[in-house]
Amino acid sequence: MKKQKVNYLDYIPKHNSLFPCSKNEQGNIEIARKNKGLFNRIAQLLFKKPKVSYIELDEFGSFVWEQIDGERSIYEIGKIVKEHFGDKAEPLYERLAKFFYTLRNNEFILYVNK
Repeated sequence: MKKQKVNYLDYIPKHNSLFPCSKNEQGNIEIARKNKGLFNRIAQLLFKKPKVSYIELDEFGSFVWEQIDGERSIYEIGKIVKEHFGDKAEPLYERLAKFFYTLRNNEFILYVNK
């Protein structure tokens, strides 16, 4: 039996509800991540580290984040990004692949099956 090849661009991302987000004053998305666990608790007590960290996305990342709706594939989001940013988005799919890898690796997004 042959393994079916999976095209990364066909993945459909959705926001992980465990990480609330909002727009800051500059119009960029900020994702809140609670610093949990023993080592984080020790750092909070000894070094006054925050209980919540805010990860600010840049203009490109914020625009992409806003396109994630649990319906569009990465390929479809790429077309919207290209339309909005034009040549500034290039190399488009390489950038998107790295960005989505980072979001998924940090559990900010999940992939849904259609």
